[in-house]
Amino acid sequence: MGNRALQPLVLGRRMDIAGTVQGSGVNRISVSLPEGLLQQLDKMVKEKGFGSRSQAIADMIHYQLTEHHQELGESIMAGTINLVYDHSIPGVQKQLSDLQHEYVDEVISALNVNLEHKQTLSVILVQGPASKLKMIVNRMNACRGVISGRLLMSAAILPQLHPLPGAGKQTDRQQQLNKVEL
Repeated sequence: MGNRALQPLVLGRRMDIAGTVQGSGVNRISVSLPEGLLQQLDKMVKEKGFGSRSQAIADMIHYQLTEHHQELGESIMAGTINLVYDHSIPGVQKQLSDLQHEYVDEVISALNVNLEHKQTLSVILVQGPASKLKMIVNRMNACRGVISGRLLMSAAILPQLHPLPGAGKQTDRQQQLNKVEL
């Protein structure tokens, strides 16, 4: 058997020396925690309904990596700007709309929902450099009438919405024109 006898089995699959479960794309690592922290982790796993400690820890690592990318500032990120504003304040809707138009390259879409007491919830889908997205939400928060505003970002980004001119596959019309030229 050689080396295979020393490789542990994980759900019927062999794990290589680096801790990767073969064919799964998952790596196994070991973490040492103080008893109290482990108890808190187990409690959170149960309360949040995670399937395992690994799932909870992966979620926490993903969150921290996203925070790290935000701190770098120039990483391209996708996210939402969530605003609550008093729509009875003169000019607030126009100011927010003008800002969305000013940053049309970063603002993908917006959804506005009327709340009670003259308030509106605006959820704005954005993508761009983290530092620029932070600047946009700061400018929106500075508008008179905005009650609260928050930016939530993800390191995952949207696929390209439209191909760049001249890039990728040719359209049917371009292919027809090329045939005529031949």
